[in-house]
Amino acid sequence: MVTTPLLLALASLVLATGAEWIHLGRIRNVAALAFGPGKKPSLAGRAAPLIRIAGLAALIWGLTTLLLLPPAAHRSAVKEVEPKERQHLLLVLDVSPSMRLRDAGATGKESRMARARAILESVIARTAHDKLHTTVVAVYNGAKPVVEETRDLEIIHNLMDDLPMHQAFESGKTKLLEGLAEAATIAAKWPRESATLVLISDGDSVPATGMPKMPPSIGGVLVAGVGDPSKGTFIDGHHSRQDGATLRQIATRLGGEYHDGNAKLVPTAMLERLGTIAVDGTKRLPGQRELAIFMTALGSTLLACLPLLLHFAGSRWNPGPQRIPARRISEAPQLTASHH
Repeated sequence: MVTTPLLLALASLVLATGAEWIHLGRIRNVAALAFGPGKKPSLAGRAAPLIRIAGLAALIWGLTTLLLLPPAAHRSAVKEVEPKERQHLLLVLDVSPSMRLRDAGATGKESRMARARAILESVIARTAHDKLHTTVVAVYNGAKPVVEETRDLEIIHNLMDDLPMHQAFESGKTKLLEGLAEAATIAAKWPRESATLVLISDGDSVPATGMPKMPPSIGGVLVAGVGDPSKGTFIDGHHSRQDGATLRQIATRLGGEYHDGNAKLVPTAMLERLGTIAVDGTKRLPGQRELAIFMTALGSTLLACLPLLLHFAGSRWNPGPQRIPARRISEAPQLTASHH
């Protein structure tokens, strides 16, 4: 589905380019009539073919994408899901002050918490929302359940939107394993292999021993690291960076998978290997619908405004009678009639 709009946009790009090339040859034959003795269009006239081609390609891609995307339903009432049919996403989120450092993302300028939010939203966007219940455990110098079994994604967005949850804890070292222990306690009452545990952390200050045992309800474990894995940032008396080795060890001991999420989101294949989240391959990527709407509006605007642009600025030649300013008329020599 993703490739169909791209192929159609590419086809329109090729066809429009060919049509513009043929049209350009026809314009050359009447260039003197269209652009005056100089036979050259203005800057707007030279850019018109490129604007028309780009606008047409953007419009076709946007409309095709909107046509093929599944409709987004906004329901005022949410149907209750039986406990045995629920899917659980159990998030253990590192909220220590080091997660507020800005060294994450492809540009290295995002905060680690913002990158954690991008990873979580990417995972949720590719799951079956109707049965997914999300539980969040915040961990710093201890562990606290923040929300349990919610289906309201706005609550999750609010929690991840730079909320200073570390202020709910006393200052100290990050006790990541206590967060895992709290998650295991919460998940103990759920049906077997009905939950996926997602741990997002920079791996800073994680002890090497004391790994809690997960209950049978945890069928898949994903450990995602954020933060620059090579260059540290000074905080709390030490240089903090993503400790990929420790996070990978945690994933191995829990029987799960580790992913360096600092620059790339979690691949769909990795989510499918977890086996406990129903991954919907037809679900849209984050922002795809909004991008399609923007491209449709942009293409339509370019094509609609192009005739006006060409009318007012398509040529520097202005045929017809020239208007003489009043100042020049007043300065012209006056002719007087002589009487004989």
